[in-house]
Amino acid sequence: MAAAKFQALWNHPAGPKTIHFWAPTFKWVISIANVADFSKPPEMISYPHQMVVACTGIIWSRYSLVITPRNLNLFSVNIGMASTGLYQLSRKVREDYLSDGKEEHVEEQ
Repeated sequence: MAAAKFQALWNHPAGPKTIHFWAPTFKWVISIANVADFSKPPEMISYPHQMVVACTGIIWSRYSLVITPRNLNLFSVNIGMASTGLYQLSRKVREDYLSDGKEEHVEEQ
């Protein structure tokens, strides 16, 4: 049973024998790096970089579901990219536009 499932995965049009498997797999590094940046202060977040990460994730998530073969690995990595990019953008917007400076006063006292 397990051998049959492995064989099906191995021979899938988007399986490990194709670029359709490996490109999205290595793309996870971008999302992992973005998660690692969650601990950085919001001042160090770049609007252009996070906009590109979020937009790429959104656009390619849609594309991954309409292409043949349907590539769920590509879909999942791009959902991860969109999520981490949007979260980083929300941190930056909160810091730049919604913060009233209370954090700075607390640190000074």
